[in-house]
Amino acid sequence: MSTEIFDDLLYLAVENGASDIVVKSDKPGFLRLHGDLEQVDMDPIYGEDVLAFIEQNLPPNFQENWEMEGQVDFAYFLEQAGRFRVNAFLQRGTVSVVFRHIKSKIPTFEDLNLDKETLLKFTKANDGIVLLCGATGAGKSTTMASMLNWINQHHDRHIVTLEDPIEYNFIDNKSVFNQREIGIDAPSFQKALKAVLRQNPDIILIGEMRDRDTFETALAAAETGHLVFTTLHAASAQQAIMRLFEYFPPEQHALVQRKLSETLRGIIVQQLLPSLEGEGRVPVQEILVADSVVRSTIRDGNLEKIPPLLDLSPETGSRSFNKDLFRLIKEAKISKGEGLRNSPNPQALEMNLKGIFLSEASIIGN
Repeated sequence: MSTEIFDDLLYLAVENGASDIVVKSDKPGFLRLHGDLEQVDMDPIYGEDVLAFIEQNLPPNFQENWEMEGQVDFAYFLEQAGRFRVNAFLQRGTVSVVFRHIKSKIPTFEDLNLDKETLLKFTKANDGIVLLCGATGAGKSTTMASMLNWINQHHDRHIVTLEDPIEYNFIDNKSVFNQREIGIDAPSFQKALKAVLRQNPDIILIGEMRDRDTFETALAAAETGHLVFTTLHAASAQQAIMRLFEYFPPEQHALVQRKLSETLRGIIVQQLLPSLEGEGRVPVQEILVADSVVRSTIRDGNLEKIPPLLDLSPETGSRSFNKDLFRLIKEAKISKGEGLRNSPNPQALEMNLKGIFLSEASIIGN
C-alpha cells in the first residue's frame, strides 16, 4: 500500500511539472511548482507508510548508512514517470522524504535559454576545471548535463562521472560514458576519486566539490590533461574561489592560488527565477571566464577584484548577475520586480534599466 501512495503522488507531480515532492510523516504531500511549495489535496501520509516505502526501495548496501546516520540518498524509478533522486531523513524522531524529478530527456542550451556561445568555450577546453555553483535546486546538474551531452554529440571522449546518486542517464553517442554511483558502483567518494585517474578518462564529472581531498583530486586531474566538471555551493564566483581556499591553511594559499590560476577554466553561478509567462523558471547566470586577467588576479590573491572583472571584458563571455538580469528583463523573460528582488545590487540594476551605466574605469578604479 505504501508504494502505491507514493507512486500516485509522483505521477501527479510529473503531470503538473513539479520539480520536487516533499513528504513529511502524518502530513499531505507537497509539490514544488515553479519554485513555490503547494500542498496536495490528499489524506495525510502516515509515518509507517513513509518508513515502509524507504525499507522496500532502499538498496541493501545503503541500509547501514540509513541505520547509522539517519539520512540517505538513493534513486527511485517509476514506469512512465522516470527517475527520482530521493533523500530520506529523520526529523524529530519521524521520517521525511524529498524527491527530485530527473527528466529523462537532457535539455539543450536552447531549451534552457542559456548562452551557448560562452558555455561552448568550456566544453571545448582540453583540460582544467569548470565549476557550476548555486543553491540546491538552482539547476546546476541540468546545466552540467546539457554541457556534457553537447560533448557527447560532437566529440570522441571517455567521460567518467562520480555521482551520489546518478541523475541523468547518458546514452553513448560519439563519447563513451561510465557513470559510477556512490554506494553502488563505488563504496565512497574518496575511493572512487582515488581510482578515477586510472580509468583513462578524458573528462571527469565530480558530483560535488565536498572537501579538500575532492579539490586536490580535481587539481591533479586538471594538471595532468583532464577536463573536470564539478559543482559547489556558492552564491558568486568570488565566493566560490574563497571557499576553495578555506580547505587549506593560510601558509598553503600561495601554492593553491598558483595551481587554481593555471587550471581554472571558468565558474558558472546559477539561479532559477519565475518566468514572466507564468510557467516554469528561467536560469540567470553569473559567468567568470578565466582569461589572462582573471588568472593573474587569482594568482596574486586579489580576489576582491573578481566582481568588477565580470563586466570588464564582455567579449570573453564573463558577465555579472546584474548583466544577465538586465538581459532577461529586456527580453521579457522575467519581470522587473523579480529581477530587482534577486539582484545582488538592485540600485545598480535600476540605474542600468534607466540607461545609466558606470564606465569601466570607474568600476575597476586605480
